[in-house]
Amino acid sequence: MTVTPEVSTYLFFDGNCEEALRFYQSRLDAEIVFVIRFKDNPEPDPDCPIPEGFDDKIMHATIRIGNTIVMASDGASMAEDASVGMNGFRLVYTAEDPERIRHVFDHLADGGNPEMPQVKTFWSRSYGMVTDRFGVAWMVMCVDPEQNRTQVD
Repeated sequence: MTVTPEVSTYLFFDGNCEEALRFYQSRLDAEIVFVIRFKDNPEPDPDCPIPEGFDDKIMHATIRIGNTIVMASDGASMAEDASVGMNGFRLVYTAEDPERIRHVFDHLADGGNPEMPQVKTFWSRSYGMVTDRFGVAWMVMCVDPEQNRTQVD
């Protein structure tokens, strides 16, 4: 069996991964596919003890948003004085329905920071940028499937 290579997104949260997953589930219709907590690790590493209060934090989770898989964890925040931060990238949410795009933008902006209001652009009937309450940066855009095809030769 040959496995086709793919690239996935893995988000690290500052101890609030479960809250973020529930938010995406309620606001983006994300499906929580898999969750394992640090206390349920079948092969704990004795050289890397779980910090106090981290037993119920998420070691690994997988969610599906539409056809996209996103993975997440509280793991990076286990180090003392660690702050993960979400810099240098944006998740892109696309749909054909402008009303759906408006709702998603508004949901992500709730408690977050709308950096660019939704506007019509030459590439999208509705495009906006927002950072959600968890520090995850998003671009939200309405696509026309007939005009927005990327071709790689």
